[in-house]
Amino acid sequence: MMQQSGNRRGRKLMAEINVVPYIDVMLVLLIIFMITAPLLTQGIKVDLPKAGAEPIPSEDTQPLILSVDVRGNLYLNIGKDEEKPVTEEAVLERVGAVLRREPKTPVLVKADQNVPYGRVVAGMVLLQQSGAEKVGFITDPVETKRRPQR
Repeated sequence: MMQQSGNRRGRKLMAEINVVPYIDVMLVLLIIFMITAPLLTQGIKVDLPKAGAEPIPSEDTQPLILSVDVRGNLYLNIGKDEEKPVTEEAVLERVGAVLRREPKTPVLVKADQNVPYGRVVAGMVLLQQSGAEKVGFITDPVETKRRPQR
């Protein structure tokens, strides 16, 4: 007969999970996301014109946005580097590829209010040549002044 040690009989397995390290990890992730979230939404600086149009209802697919800055440079929100200007040929290629893959993708133009109208129209023509049937504009909402009630 084998003799059991008295040391083994007194110990019980510990089945508790220590949650303190998990809380620390979650707090670090929260701080990282709080810092990086505003950086992801910036994009190209454009002074949008004001318009009193109704907002477009949101869809599930991310819209394809052609931005035109004050100097008339074109930018797309697709591709490797969204913050570098793209050529007209690159706009035709990239937009055409996206619309062939997903024809229902909404196409929008975001242009600075100081850009000559002809440059905005040239951007819209590029989008239509790429296969976009409908092209919308991104504007800032108009601030309405309320009349005092009598």
